[in-house]
Amino acid sequence: MIVLAVAAFLWVVVAMLALLAWRRGGSVLKDATRSGVLDFLYLIPRLAIGVIGAGFLAALLPQEVVRSWLGPESGLSGLALASLAGAITPGGPVIGFAIAASALKSGAGVVPVSAYVTAWALYAVQRLFVWEIPVMPARVVWLRVAASLPLPALTALGFWLTGAR
Repeated sequence: MIVLAVAAFLWVVVAMLALLAWRRGGSVLKDATRSGVLDFLYLIPRLAIGVIGAGFLAALLPQEVVRSWLGPESGLSGLALASLAGAITPGGPVIGFAIAASALKSGAGVVPVSAYVTAWALYAVQRLFVWEIPVMPARVVWLRVAASLPLPALTALGFWLTGAR
């Protein structure tokens, strides 16, 4: 039910944005619609590949191994392993979320998977070396990394406190 509520809310937001674009002029609405449709057509094949690939990955991952390493009872070692895996996972959301969904389907716990997703979003080692260090002063990059270090564990703790396992 919540999925439908979120979808309805998002369509209301899109309708409001379309109305605002229309008020700025027909050409703005036309350009925005064209841009949105092209983005949609560009992303759909990638999303399909990610979702289908996640299904294959979930089927191929040995459930007993996933449960023992990242299961609800894996404790701090599962949290550390998930955080490390998140940090070294390359790619964008199609890859990161597909791996997280596959892990959940294969028996991983919500707490370690939340740490994985948080570490993947914050640390992404390849992004660090390809984008951040070459573009920003090293001091700023390492300060950001240091400030982000406890966040996967804090995210996991938040899920654990709410009763998620």
